[in-house]
Amino acid sequence: MKNILLFVLLISLYSCDDGDLQIETINFDDSEIQFCESAPTTSSDLFFKIAGNEALILTIKSGTLKNEASDGEVQYPVSGDTKVTYRIFSDKLSKNYFCDVVPPTTPTVTQEIEAQGGFVLITTTAKIEGETTTYEHTIRLSEISLVNKSNDQRITDLRINEFGTVTTK
Repeated sequence: MKNILLFVLLISLYSCDDGDLQIETINFDDSEIQFCESAPTTSSDLFFKIAGNEALILTIKSGTLKNEASDGEVQYPVSGDTKVTYRIFSDKLSKNYFCDVVPPTTPTVTQEIEAQGGFVLITTTAKIEGETTTYEHTIRLSEISLVNKSNDQRITDLRINEFGTVTTK
């Protein structure tokens, strides 16, 4: 009886299909937020973080950053003008990939996953130093849901809550 039970257990374990599930970790903690201008402005709409051959890209509507202090976090849903995209490239990439008028031909995108939901949260504080006022925009991501449409795989381990801080004048 024990042999039959063991045989049934082994057959059931062998026949289970995990659907090629891969749990990926996205971690950009050691990457600085970058932008194409020498300094971001209120019309800046592209921010990105690069880690080797991976990039996390935030696209917001021009004018989303405002030169006025916010009353707490301002929430922007990920949809339409606000996008979060995760890309894997064929090789290590640089800022030039995003900022050159004509992007380089290499590296190439091997995988692109766009967020299907979540929020971009921006808190703006004014910093007054003498006669100069600057505005510090702290950008956070919340409830980001990245789903690979080609295989319906959800990336479950996201460590990208703190996107970064940019300063405008």
